[in-house]
Formats: sequence, structure tokens, C-alpha cells
Amino acid sequence: MPPPADIVKVAIEWPGANAQLIELDQKRPLSSIIREVCDGWSLSGSEQFALRYADGPQLYITEQSRGDIKNGTILRLAISPGRAARQLLERIQSHSIDARLEALKELAKLSADPTFATEFINMEGIGTLARLAESGTHFGEMLAFTLTAFLELMDHGIVSWDLISISFIKQIAGYVNQPMVDVSILQRSLAILESMVLNSHSLYHRVAQEITVGQLIGHLSNQEIQTYAIALINALFLKAPEDRRQEEYTNPLEQHLTEMASTLAQKHLRSIILNHVIRGNRPIKAEMAHQLYVLQVLTFNLLEERMMTKMDPNDQAQRDIIFELRRIAFEGENDPTGTEKRKAMYTKDYKMLGFTNHVNPALDFTQTPPGMLALDNMLYLAKVHQDTYIRIVLENSSREDKHECPFGRCAIELTRMLCEILQVGELPNEGCNDYHPMFFTHDRAWEEFFCVCIQLLNKTWKEMRATAEDFNKVMQVVREQITRALAMKPSSLDQLKIKLRGLSYSEILRLRQSERLSQDDFQSPPIIELRERIQPEILELIKQQRLNRLCEGSCFRKLGNRRRQEKFWFCRLSLNHKVLHYGDLDESPQGEVPFELLSDKIPVSDIKSVVTGKDCPHMKEKSALKQNKEVLELAFSVLYDPDETLNFVAPNKYEYCIWTDGLCALLGREMGSDLTRSDIDTLISMEMKLRLLDLENITIPEAAPPIPKEPSSYNFTYPKV
Repeated sequence: MPPPADIVKVAIEWPGANAQLIELDQKRPLSSIIREVCDGWSLSGSEQFALRYADGPQLYITEQSRGDIKNGTILRLAISPGRAARQLLERIQSHSIDARLEALKELAKLSADPTFATEFINMEGIGTLARLAESGTHFGEMLAFTLTAFLELMDHGIVSWDLISISFIKQIAGYVNQPMVDVSILQRSLAILESMVLNSHSLYHRVAQEITVGQLIGHLSNQEIQTYAIALINALFLKAPEDRRQEEYTNPLEQHLTEMASTLAQKHLRSIILNHVIRGNRPIKAEMAHQLYVLQVLTFNLLEERMMTKMDPNDQAQRDIIFELRRIAFEGENDPTGTEKRKAMYTKDYKMLGFTNHVNPALDFTQTPPGMLALDNMLYLAKVHQDTYIRIVLENSSREDKHECPFGRCAIELTRMLCEILQVGELPNEGCNDYHPMFFTHDRAWEEFFCVCIQLLNKTWKEMRATAEDFNKVMQVVREQITRALAMKPSSLDQLKIKLRGLSYSEILRLRQSERLSQDDFQSPPIIELRERIQPEILELIKQQRLNRLCEGSCFRKLGNRRRQEKFWFCRLSLNHKVLHYGDLDESPQGEVPFELLSDKIPVSDIKSVVTGKDCPHMKEKSALKQNKEVLELAFSVLYDPDETLNFVAPNKYEYCIWTDGLCALLGREMGSDLTRSDIDTLISMEMKLRLLDLENITIPEAAPPIPKEPSSYNFTYPKV
């Protein structure tokens, strides 16, 4: 008979003694079990001991977490969290440097344990660590362990960051500002400052006074700390008060956001990131890619104010910009002397410029988005790329065949489209790494991007021989051209131009036709019947691929408060498809992880169901409510006997589809992910094309040919050959 569900077979170790193999009854109090274990080794004072995991993070086991213990787990008897905290608190204040270093090293490791952290914090341990850091007597490895322990303890959220003293902030900022500081100390100092900014509104002001972005730029050339430096730059800008974006700044502190905005756009920051990060000699890891994506989003969000600003038709300064556009396009034409004649000429010129409101073009910029941002783009094109601007305007204004491309209307709609594609004004998504290297290659990347796209729009308009009635169709084609080119991740604006040249209107039509082939060409009844016969084979092929991927396994990120101190775990399916093996890892693995390193397992026969999104237990918890929509879309959980769960957050949408499909296949359920539907369409389309290859250019009849009448006689004669 199988053991009761409440009984778990474990091994418990103690230094210098043989391990005890016991059947741990989950219904008994932990204190009773620990007393029994201590008696087995003749240890007195069982209340001074606790159980910890022997492998992985070696966390303490509490009444709340004991349900995670699985059969075959190796535990270790250790001194209790309270006793360990008390001893370490005394040892880190020892007069012996060696004893203090060993204590801080052990503290840095133990601080990740929430049970120990609670005990240590209750003993005013964080204040002690802060005083040690402020004293200036700790250097090198000792200071690095001190800061590591401090950051780990604060990350549990037990103590508010608002309680941190100004002197501690100054000390940490001092390490960042000093020219010769150990890399490990710099990493931890930058991480602490980032956490201060992200977790406390008041500390943002303090940090902003001590650290300038210019000082952080100097650290971007060091590959060991550049991720931390960019993360702090992003945090400073992300947490800047929203109302200051709209105000004139009156004191140095309130001018910080304006300085930040100009710094993000300045050449020095961009060139350092381009040369030392994007084009550096190291591959860009996921965390750095995320920080570059965040920086890109925040940079584009500087355009939001102009994007949401309506033009005031009565503002002469704004009207002068429109006059300037007219002057550059039609320079050399003398203005008539009469007011009415001048007004009539201006109306004619504004019509030639492609504005919708010929009499008062300022009204074209009253809709937000794109608001004044569209006018800014047009002025940049007219002044920086004057020849291109004049060519586009005059080329279309001189046409009389109704095929002229209205420059003004196109520029306004194109600006709105680019804002949607690049998500201007939206906050960065957690876990997204979608940055574009080309936007770091030019000081005015947004404006240059617009200039490339407006030329594309003009070219596509001519290729389509469009009229005013085709305006929306042209914009749809241009959107597709731009999004397809961006998906290729061009490394520079010149590369973007090359990609766009390859995506002409005829090429877009060819791609559309190719993608529609399975829908348009395969609708006759015989083809539909063939498709239905092929589909089960394709589904079985996809199922085997999903199960093979589960056997290879995947690495998953544990949800935490800070992305840069990521913790990982690995899960893979046994080769016989009967057991899920999983376990914690110190870092993201390169390749497969052997089954021997994965200490935990779940029999597939015990799995009851797979849930996704908001139905997942870890998405219902309080801490998970802070997760954004993207994390929610990547979450899934395995529910297994008796009432246990294994919670996942996939690294990307592809892995999410692979695992949810594979788990459903294991349970004999339908694979319903977007990836499965896409794979089915692709594979069936390819298989049908192969099978119908000999029928090319032959019309397939709607119905099967009629069966001929029976012959009058079956006495067939074959002539001799």
C-alpha cells in the first residue's frame, strides 16, 4: 500500500553523525519532530534547533512552508533562526577582523531566508549593518558582504526604506562617486540606490541630490557594472514625479527631471551605450536587454508631452512654424501686396502642402495624439533634410491626376502611427527585452526615424497609384512595412532603409498572398476533406515535438522584487514521460540540466489539471497583484495530489505555449495555444502543397467526377502485342 499522504520520507543530517531516516508526519507539530530528532543524537535544548534544507538555498522549514517537503528530501538539523541571528549579530561586531569577515559572509548567505531575516531584523540588525557601512572602517570583501546582507534583508519588505538615514545614503552614494572602488562594492551600492529610488518617493529626492546621471555614465564603460548603472538611470527617470513634466522648475532639485530628459538625449550617454554595451565584445544578456528596452521606452516617453499637446490656433509662435514650413517649400515666391490676395495664396499653398484645413492648417494639429509632435517632425524634416522635404512637397503639388500624396495629412497620421508602434507614453513591461539597436545610433533617432518613414510613405503612395480615397489603405500598407522591418532588428538607420527598400508594395502583396494561401486556395470540398485527413497526423507530430521539448527541460525565473538578483529553477520531463523533475539553480544554465541535479519530482499520474493566468495560485497572492499583464499572461500552474501546486512563470510566450501544450498532451487534453494553431496551419499548408504539387495549374473540381455507367458486357478483349 502507498504511504498516507501526510507521511513524507526524509533524511536528516547532523555534522559528525549518521543521517536519520524518518517518516515525517505532517500532522505533528515541527517542535515535536525536532525534539525526537535531537533525542536520536542525544542533543539537549531542542527549542534551540530547527530544520533546514540541505540542498539549494538551504531555507529554514517553518509550519507555513513544511508543505513543500517532498519524499526523498534531505534536511539538516541546524541552530534555530533566532539563535543564529543572535550569534551573527554578536560576531559581526567582533574585534577580530577574521571573525567579523566570516560572520558577514555567513550573514550575506542567510539573509535571503525570510525566517532568518525576520529574526535578525527584530534584533535591530539592519541598523547595525547600516552603522558598520557608515563607519567607513569596512573595506573590500568585508564591505561587499555587509552591503549584500543589507540589500537581501531590505528586499524582504519587512522594513520600510523610508527609515534609511541620510548619512547612510551619502555613504553609499560616496562609493559610487569614488574613482577607485572595488567592483563588487560598486554593484551592491548601485543596487541599493536603485532599490531606494524604486521603493521610496522621499528617498528618490535624496538620491537625486547625491547622484547625477553624468556620474553614472562614467560607469557604463565597465562591463561588470554597466547593467547596474543603466538600471539606476532608468529608476531615477521612472520615479521622477509626473507633475514635474509639465512645470517650469524653480529650484535645483525640481530641475532634476529636466536635466534627466536632456541627459537621456545627449550624445555622450548614447555613444557610451552604443560602443560599450550594444557593440561591446560581450553578448547582451537578458537583464541588460531589458534595461536597454526600458531606457528606450523612457526616452520615447519624453515625447508624450508634445504628443498630447494640442495646437493653439491663436498662438502666433506656433503659427509661425507653419509659416516656416510654407516658406521653405515655396521659397522665392513673392507674397502679393493685397491682404485678400495674400490670404488666397496662403490657402493655395497650404492645400499644396497637403493640409486638411487649407484656410487655417493649425486646426489639423488640435487632435491628440499626435498633437504638436507631428508639427515638430515636419519642421525637423524641413530644416534638416530640406532637399527631401521640398522634393516631396513639390513633386506632389505639381500633379494634376488626383494621385498627389497630401504631405501634411500623411505626416500627421504617420506620427500617430509611429507613436502606436513604439508605444509612446506607455510604461515599460516587466520581462520585455524588445529594444532596437538603431535607436541608439543617432542623437535625434525619433526624428530621423520619422524622416525615413515619410519617404517610405511617399514611395508606397506612388507604387500603389493611390488617390485621396485610398489614404487608409496606404497607411495600412506602410504600417505593415514598418513593423516587418522593425521585426528584423536593423542595427542602424541605414540598415532600416535597406530593409524597407526590400519591402516594396509588390513584396507586401506577395507576402500577404503567401500567408493567405492556406485560406484562399484550399476551400474546395476535396481540399477540405484532405485537410481533415492530414490534421490528426500533424497534431501527433506537434504533440511529440512538445513532449520532446519538455524532456529537454526549461529554466524558469522565480518571482522576486528585483530582477537583477534573479533566482532560477529548472524543470524537465523524464524520458518515459512519467515524472516531472525540478529543482533550484544558482544561475541560468547553459544547456540541459541532468536529472541528478533536480531533487524534486512529481509523478504525471498525480497531476489533476493545468491552470493559467489569473487562475494560478501564485497570481492570486497579494504579492502577485503587483505583477503586470505580461507576467500574468506567462503564468501557469500544475495542480497535483493531494492539494499541491507547482507554479511557473515562462520566460517568454513561446516557452509558455510549449509547456502548456506539453502538459495538456500528457493529460490527454487538447493543445489549444496560439503556437499550436500556428504550427497546425503551417505544417498542414506545407504538407498539402507537397501532396498537390503534381496538380499545379489544374483546376480541382468542386465535386467528385461521376461514376460511369456499367458496360454492357464484361467480355473484354486485349489485342495481342
